Amino acid sequence: MGTASNLKRAAVSFLVPLPSILFYLYFINHYKTSTVDGTTLSPFWSWCVDHPLLLVNALFFFNVNVLFWIISQIQKSHWMIDLYWTVIPMLLVYYYATYPLAQYNLWRSRIVIALTWIWSLRLTHNYFRREKWQWGVREDWRFTDMRGQYGKNWWWISFFSVYASQQMFLVGICLPFYIVHSVDKPLDVWDFVAVAVCLCGIVIAYFADTQLHEFVTRNDKLKELGKPTVPNLDRGLWGYSRHPNYFGEQLWWWGLVIFAWNLGHGWAFVGAFVNSMCLAYVTVLVEQRMLKQEYRAEAYRVYQKTTSVWIPWFRSSAFARKDKDT
Repeated sequence: MGTASNLKRAAVSFLVPLPSILFYLYFINHYKTSTVDGTTLSPFWSWCVDHPLLLVNALFFFNVNVLFWIISQIQKSHWMIDLYWTVIPMLLVYYYATYPLAQYNLWRSRIVIALTWIWSLRLTHNYFRREKWQWGVREDWRFTDMRGQYGKNWWWISFFSVYASQQMFLVGICLPFYIVHSVDKPLDVWDFVAVAVCLCGIVIAYFADTQLHEFVTRNDKLKELGKPTVPNLDRGLWGYSRHPNYFGEQLWWWGLVIFAWNLGHGWAFVGAFVNSMCLAYVTVLVEQRMLKQEYRAEAYRVYQKTTSVWIPWFRSSAFARKDKDT
């Protein structure tokens, strides 16, 4: 990818959320002005004040589903939604924290915002490290596969499968942010449990992704030297779980659910649950893809028999020696 193209995609990435951001800033300013002046809000602005969840879904629909989709048709790639998975939760936590009717414990809000920053920076760093510090080098391989599967119909199917589906996932898993900024309750021990779970998830995901990156980098160097590559990563965290990065990511989201549950809104688990079910399906797709690669298929079958899928656990002794020999 050329420098000009890379800069162009970077510029698009920075500009694309502006419609929602500018609308929200205008809305907040309008609300504050009406409060100071004592003027009555119009029905539209009153609706915005009274319906934070509906408003955020409307902003998501027009700014992400529609605008991102239009840009993807122009660029012939759906790369941007992958990058914005690391950004949208940050935007949402600030949206809920600054909403006119928000009420919350200040320390809990600060803790959740700080945790979200840490999570977002880690995931953003991993994205750019994986893409060799360039913007939009490629789209998610699953979207590429679906492009080939649906052919000429992909242009409209992609609106639903790539973007509308992301609305359900992202708004859903961020529901704890809404709960944290809707209930004013003193901190207690469960908040610290939630913090511990969130941090554990972030740390596990970081080390798992780092080990995977180092494995891929070593294999790339072996290919350049014309040497045989290592078929499978089964060391470090990957020796205890076939998908420790997924496990860490799930710990993060379920840690946020603990915040919501502790505030009396356990129903907010629905987003994390749907996301976990989706990731379980993705796990199946990833493993099928690994088994289709002839040079690693046999080693990966042994790996499946010896190693836990998600939750880290000791390897099966029944196959440990065979796996080592392989």
